[in-house]
Amino acid sequence: MTDDSEPGDDPHGAGAWGYTSKIDKAPLEPAPVDWAHPPSAVPQQRWQPAQKHEQKHEEKDDKDKGGDDQNKPMSRGKKILYWFIGFCVLAVLVIAGLLYYLHARHFETTDDAFIDGNISQISPQVSARVIRIAFQDNEAVDAGQLLVQLDPRDYQIKLGQARAQRVQAAAQADQARAQVALQQASLEQAMANSRVSEADLGQAQSDLARFRAVDPKAISRQQLDNAGATTKSAVARLDASRQAIQAQRAQIEAQRAAVAAAVSSVAQADVTVANAELQLSYTSIVAPAKGRVTRRTVDLGNFVSPGQSLLAVVQDGLWVTANFKETQLASMRPGQEVRVRVDACPNEDLDAQIQSFQAGSGTVFSSLPAENATGNYVKVVQRLPVRIVFKDANAEKRCMLAPGMSVSPRVTVR
Repeated sequence: MTDDSEPGDDPHGAGAWGYTSKIDKAPLEPAPVDWAHPPSAVPQQRWQPAQKHEQKHEEKDDKDKGGDDQNKPMSRGKKILYWFIGFCVLAVLVIAGLLYYLHARHFETTDDAFIDGNISQISPQVSARVIRIAFQDNEAVDAGQLLVQLDPRDYQIKLGQARAQRVQAAAQADQARAQVALQQASLEQAMANSRVSEADLGQAQSDLARFRAVDPKAISRQQLDNAGATTKSAVARLDASRQAIQAQRAQIEAQRAAVAAAVSSVAQADVTVANAELQLSYTSIVAPAKGRVTRRTVDLGNFVSPGQSLLAVVQDGLWVTANFKETQLASMRPGQEVRVRVDACPNEDLDAQIQSFQAGSGTVFSSLPAENATGNYVKVVQRLPVRIVFKDANAEKRCMLAPGMSVSPRVTVR
């Protein structure tokens, strides 16, 4: 290599002396070169800036190419594919909505429904102290089972007194009946005396008639007078016996009235005994029906009074009260099948059926019923309570149903 060689004649190319920009193609000033050393001996780091600059321009060219691809219009095939997918999705939605409508029109549902039942509030009917609690909270009980035992001693004493009075009244009635029998015997005796008096009167009248029929000279005046006196005496005795009979009959009637009074006293004593027995029975508080005991407010040793709430018994035989809108009742009838979904038993639908419809909407029986005849009237869709009963008697125990629980009934109307 000679000293008068041109930079462009370098076999290593223009990169050894400088480079031309790809943007404006303007020549760059050559880098200073030490001619004492050949270009091959120049350290590699002298050429790195040029390589990095070329890499940046190459990356920029790649980005420009990518931008050109993005701005390139979508092909016709892709447009058709996207329109086809959108049409399919829309068709699926329309078909699904139509099927849902065709299926849902066969049923009527509501969220305004709950479990209902008969709840017996247990209260004492006598005042006494509690000496025994015979149940556990939420325990299942049978009808007639003992729940609470009150102290019975006061009522046992009253029952004993009532029975003693009854015995006394019965004795008085027996005594009155005996008096009636005695008066009846006295009446019979008076009637017998009356018959004797009638016989004596007949004899005396016969004697008097004979004395009067004979020759007056054949008898003495004294005999005739004695016969007449005897006749009059017989008449008087007959009248007296007849009066005695009337008196005895009056005594019998009076004694019979005394017997009736005594019998009435016995009946009154019987009522007193029955009342005392009833009051005594009230000291044993029993379950009025089969169900479960809940809401206990009584404890051992409490002194309770009549009307005080002690506990409640939720009777078996629960049902569903569903408040359907009046616009849903057009196709609903008693006996239609119902599927009941209970929130407490979500994995099982209970079989039920409509039993009856309440004769009036809920607002009619509210504390403040609507007065639509006054003021401005605004029509509001009313709700009517519908009673739904379960077909399976074991559903209550299986799902632990209780009054007030939320349910979702679905009535099959078509």
